Amino acid sequence: MVDSSDTYLVVLCTAPSPETGAELGRGLVEQQLAACVNVIPGLRSIYRWQGETKDEAEVQLLIKTRRSRFEALSAFLRQHHPYTEPEIIALPIVEGSASYLGWVSEQTQPH
Repeated sequence: MVDSSDTYLVVLCTAPSPETGAELGRGLVEQQLAACVNVIPGLRSIYRWQGETKDEAEVQLLIKTRRSRFEALSAFLRQHHPYTEPEIIALPIVEGSASYLGWVSEQTQPH
């Protein structure tokens, strides 16, 4: 069942390796902070950090969750992520399959 009082989100987060991404994703799903986390390898990130231009291999995490779980999800990532300042960007899901969004709701119920 779709929870019409909640907003659904895709949260973007990069990680330094597929193993780290899988570990973070598994933790988010096990803690019911996310319904699903896709770990997409092959990302190349070019950015400035502490006055230097960096060019790094990374993986992209696509995290499906609900707005009501975002603060706890963000806190989990800040606590468990190896980066000092991990990317944590939430994008609203404007439309989606009612059955899929219902599943997201079921999978992200707090303990």
